[in-house]
Amino acid sequence: MKFISLLSLILIITLTSCSSVRVASDYDKQANFNAYKSFAFYKPGIDKAEISDLDKKRILRAIEADMTAKGFAKSSNPDVLVSIFTKTKENVNIYQNNFGWGYGWGWNPWFWGSGYNTVSTTTEGTLYIDLIDASKKELIWQGMGTSALTRDVHKKQEKMNEIVTAILEKYPPQSN
Repeated sequence: MKFISLLSLILIITLTSCSSVRVASDYDKQANFNAYKSFAFYKPGIDKAEISDLDKKRILRAIEADMTAKGFAKSSNPDVLVSIFTKTKENVNIYQNNFGWGYGWGWNPWFWGSGYNTVSTTTEGTLYIDLIDASKKELIWQGMGTSALTRDVHKKQEKMNEIVTAILEKYPPQSN
């Protein structure tokens, strides 16, 4: 019985550690998050995001789906304005593969063989989602998610959904 419990614990840890999105959030401790029931997108902030219009649409679709799932209604007179900000970074990974013949540790003048290097690049994106109190025009919550991005057009919406969902899991903030 203990073996099954240990196996279950290992499985849970493995599944939760495989998340491909790293997230963080911050919020105004004075804000009453129960008072916010409706939202709208903050166009001036979204227009400044330095990504393609297609990717903006993908992100906004994902945010709208998650916000409505949380019980928010999209409104022309909202309680909360939603804005986004993005950053990207190119990561270069170099893997050195050495193989050959020889003996012992360290430098060996009789080491015959060869090796090769593999170079790969990945684009890592960071998405910030800002929630702004519409009446006060003050930031009340910010979530951030960082993940490797895909270039596959067919998987982009799925990836955006994954990132947005991971970020908005942190909203509303849990009081301690």
